Amino acid sequence: MATITKGLRPGRRLLWLMLSGALGLLCMLSLLGPSEMDWDPTSSFTYSWLEYTDADGNPEDVCNCSAILHGDKEALEQAKLLTITKDFQKSVQIPDEYYINATQDCRKFKLSRKYLSFPLSQEEEDFPLAYSIVVHHKVQNFERLLRAIYAPQNIYCVHVDKKTKTSVFAAIMAITSCFPNVFMARRAVSVVYAAWPRVQADLNCMADLYNISTTWKYFINLCGQDFPLKTNLEIVRSLRSLKGGNSMESEQMPNGKKWRVQSVHQIVDGKIQGTGQAKGSPPFNLPILSGNAYIVVNQGYVRSVLEDSRVLALIEWAKDTYSPDEFLWATIQRMPSVPGSTWPNSKYDLTDINSIARLVKWVWHEGSQGALEAVYPVCHGYHVRSICVYGAGDLQWIIEQHHLFANKFDIDTDSIAVYCLEKYLRQKALAQIGAPWNYFLF
Repeated sequence: MATITKGLRPGRRLLWLMLSGALGLLCMLSLLGPSEMDWDPTSSFTYSWLEYTDADGNPEDVCNCSAILHGDKEALEQAKLLTITKDFQKSVQIPDEYYINATQDCRKFKLSRKYLSFPLSQEEEDFPLAYSIVVHHKVQNFERLLRAIYAPQNIYCVHVDKKTKTSVFAAIMAITSCFPNVFMARRAVSVVYAAWPRVQADLNCMADLYNISTTWKYFINLCGQDFPLKTNLEIVRSLRSLKGGNSMESEQMPNGKKWRVQSVHQIVDGKIQGTGQAKGSPPFNLPILSGNAYIVVNQGYVRSVLEDSRVLALIEWAKDTYSPDEFLWATIQRMPSVPGSTWPNSKYDLTDINSIARLVKWVWHEGSQGALEAVYPVCHGYHVRSICVYGAGDLQWIIEQHHLFANKFDIDTDSIAVYCLEKYLRQKALAQIGAPWNYFLF
């Protein structure tokens, strides 16, 4: 049957599959087995086998995600109590060894974890994306992020910090080996907070993605504690609406941050520190803009980063600055020769709130609703380096935002926030399509 349908577009494949009748269904069910696909012959043919259900055996199933997403106080209180219960915390932990062992049978692993094995729509298939994911710990966070954004038409580069412990590296390598479109970065670096290697990790993945394929439309960089706020279809439509433009924070640099690019810095004993030496002016007198590490850019932007002589000169100049990820991408975005860029004039400034790249809650911008100085509500989780690590209580606000991704999540401290968000996204993704059940055969 695969030979007969080879080369057919999805719509024609669907017609052929529907004509194949009950025989195809019985064959597939015999292959999957009852433990891998729950099927009720009295129900209509749907994608229910891909839904996250209470029958999956997740410890978080005791929570009412619908109520949590609607901000129900009783449901949120129950979730908060669970997250501080030792037995619950222990029950949600998945050791690195699980992934190493489970991926010995990739087919079973992907079925049991409910990875999408086919594009959910022609629109998505025609608009592939490229992802860079920088990871250094928390394998479970990474795997659930990958599952949430995975689609076979996309391509994913995973950079694992060279300092990462052996079990983490082995588990991530095992997971990536199960997918033809997911791969480890060809060259890994030891990432140092606020130093150049953090940028180099993304640059290495950019080069690998560009060299492996040029069919993808947009590049999105992530870290292991990010999570999507939109389905793949919603991401595709949001990117289409950019009409070739890029989206990221890019603003005039505040005076309080200018020291970062005015003095030379170096890495000493794994940490960045200033040398006291003044830096020269940036090449071509480029205006240095302020931004952050997270970007949504077209393929032309990536090509400029890898090949444009002016951009390469800026990259070389930035290597001994402090936190170059918080100005480099933003500055490149304001260079007129870069595809999808905008002019450097302040009229084109874009804040992190108005861009779509990433939703981040900084502690100094939090406040009560209606407060003049507040940018967003208070964090319902806790803070790391002044950034909110989201709790279940943040979800109602989070899903109302226009951003594609949010940072940060931590399953070790609040797995319910991730569970309810991924369940919400999967249900929405399946509700967005109306194709027959047997599309998954191909």
